[in-house]
Amino acid sequence: MHKIEFPDDLIRRIVKRTGRRHCYESIVPRTTALLVVDMQNYFVAPGQPAECPVAREIVPNINRLAAALRDAGGRVVWIRMLADEESRETWSVFHERLTPESRERRLEALSETGDGFPLWKDLDVRGADDQVTKTRYSPFTRGASGLESLLRRHAIDTVLVAGVATTTCCDATARDAMALNFRTIMIADGCATRSDLEHNAVLWSFSNGFGDVQTTDEAIAHLARGPAS
Repeated sequence: MHKIEFPDDLIRRIVKRTGRRHCYESIVPRTTALLVVDMQNYFVAPGQPAECPVAREIVPNINRLAAALRDAGGRVVWIRMLADEESRETWSVFHERLTPESRERRLEALSETGDGFPLWKDLDVRGADDQVTKTRYSPFTRGASGLESLLRRHAIDTVLVAGVATTTCCDATARDAMALNFRTIMIADGCATRSDLEHNAVLWSFSNGFGDVQTTDEAIAHLARGPAS
């Protein structure tokens, strides 16, 4: 698990701006969705090209938060990355940054039939949960998915962001959510990336200018303060 640290001077700045350590101390379950980003074999399973070992360690926290939110009347959305032949052209600036070998492996593994596309086996995915496929780092990017429409349809105004990687898809998703006027909370011990340094840097930046950062325990506690209906 990542070692999460927040500098005292950053905490003081947050408190000065918002008047409290966490700007969202009450989470209303029925208008809240947990967005679980890219917890797929390609990013979680041992031996996969983009394996992030810490992603396996955050699974219990994700499952626990998902269960708490479901029980309280909220929604859980499992988001998967899809790489297809169309994206080779429509997202060419991304693919040109990869070696030819990496590009072809990614397109193969993250296709709908690829070995990297399924969700990791230890995730507690329920039949009533939503599943969304995206084609960019952020599912809120124009044309990347139907996530925003899904959330608006269910009157969601608050999102909790967990998954992998903190530094790319989780960060992009959380920032876009805030810009679209969702109350946004990144789950500090529910996201994972390559190193503690990179993980903390994203959490610091996000909490300073975009939204809130809470642990799983904090989010569940704040969830309990929000009315279920």
